[in-house]
Amino acid sequence: MSRRDLPLADRLAALRDAVEVAEGRLDVPEVAQARALLAKAGARAALGDATVVALAGATGSGKSTLFNALSGAEVSTPGVRRPTTGVAHATTWGEDGADRLLDWLEVPRRHRHGPEPALDGLVLLDLPDHDSVRLEHRLEVDRLVGLVDVLVWVLDPEKYADAAVHDRYLAPLAGHAGVLLVVLNQIDRLDGRAAQECLADLRGLLDREGLARVPVLAASGRTGTGVAELRGELAHRVAARRAATDRLTADVRGMAAALATHAEGDDAALGRRERGELREDLGDALAAAAGVPTVTSAVERSTMRAGVASTGWPPLRWVRRLRPDPLDRLHLGDERARTSLAPAGPVERAGVATAVRRARDVVGDGLPQAWRDDLRRTVEVSEDELADRLDRAVAGTDLGSDRVPWWQRSVGGLQWLLALVALAGALWLLALVVLGFFQLDDVVPLPRVEGLPLPTLLVAGGLLAGLLLALVSRPLVRLRARRRARAAERRLRAAVRAVAEDALLAPMSAVREDAARFRDAVRRAQR
Repeated sequence: MSRRDLPLADRLAALRDAVEVAEGRLDVPEVAQARALLAKAGARAALGDATVVALAGATGSGKSTLFNALSGAEVSTPGVRRPTTGVAHATTWGEDGADRLLDWLEVPRRHRHGPEPALDGLVLLDLPDHDSVRLEHRLEVDRLVGLVDVLVWVLDPEKYADAAVHDRYLAPLAGHAGVLLVVLNQIDRLDGRAAQECLADLRGLLDREGLARVPVLAASGRTGTGVAELRGELAHRVAARRAATDRLTADVRGMAAALATHAEGDDAALGRRERGELREDLGDALAAAAGVPTVTSAVERSTMRAGVASTGWPPLRWVRRLRPDPLDRLHLGDERARTSLAPAGPVERAGVATAVRRARDVVGDGLPQAWRDDLRRTVEVSEDELADRLDRAVAGTDLGSDRVPWWQRSVGGLQWLLALVALAGALWLLALVVLGFFQLDDVVPLPRVEGLPLPTLLVAGGLLAGLLLALVSRPLVRLRARRRARAAERRLRAAVRAVAEDALLAPMSAVREDAARFRDAVRRAQR
């Protein structure tokens, strides 16, 4: 299907999609202009298929005289003072609701032409002078130039090459060649050869401006030369009933071309590997800022403390219990309350900023500047907000079971037994001391083993066995503490990576996905 045959409705739908994606993201004037164009298209479609043709030109170009010649009456009065045309005038042919259309165009002065089948459905406007000394006249020209269906630029032999009209109006309408006519008026002021040279020069100017498809007519509103040809061109546009559609199609394509400057480059989605690397990079930086190493160390020391207390010599357990649990001091376990973790320092904050900037650069690679700007705004999460989310994630992470394993309980029971053995030996020795004091030590026999008193063996054996059992258990306790710390670290890092995904990476990816949707919609509107 050719560009011209692509339905206008499809183009408008694509442009609407592009505007919806860009809304709130792209801080560029083209988005507002596209929104205004969609509003114009909706309003124009509701006003029927009449053909609105506007005569535009400079002061003294004779467009009002040409307008009157086309209208068959002096509707717009030519004058000698500058400016001559202050407000737009309208002549309508037929009975097809032109008043509603003129109300929308805000054209107050109206003239109804008699029945003329070839032109029924035509609404002809005489615009104010585009070079008027009065600003409101120039603004009115710009407004109506953007609303009408067909533009007829009326030039005169003296100012047909004026840069003001070519640079400001004609050259920018290169994409609207199908709804544009150029009339060299006052041709009666030139002889035959001069007229041909003038027309050839004008044709060359238009060709260089990309307007090769624009018809150029020679006319004279004063003598009527070329008026019939111009009426024939207008009658052809009216009969086709496509002027409004063609104008909107050209507008949409032009608007899409303007938006396309923000849809260039590579906006392919991030690969799984790339996304995983970014998640790991952000997770490492955020983990350091969230105090994960501190929590991991506290888990290891807390587990070590509990293990040593379970397997150590019972009398020393009470001494260890007087020391606070390093994990309890952090107040973890309740994600609704703040922990006692120290806030991130300058090094950690710099690490987070560097990781975020690196991720933003990777995600924004290949995107147009407007989307990179939006990416920067999207990931501007305040330090306090990010710190709160990380703190809640750490506080709510399950650090693993703190139950004392069965083997430690068994060792602890054995330690109590050995302590009781040592205590029994000590009490026996104490009893012997008391008996010796009363010189009754010969009354009670003292058992010996290999020549050593049994009470002494009980005390020494209980103490030495308890110490040896504690020393043997210590590496196993440390191994369990490290394993629990590593498991806690994995859970903490997973929680931090979830924050990185939700607060940073997902919004970044959404920008890139929206950029791809925007690019696709713009291409559909433009093709």
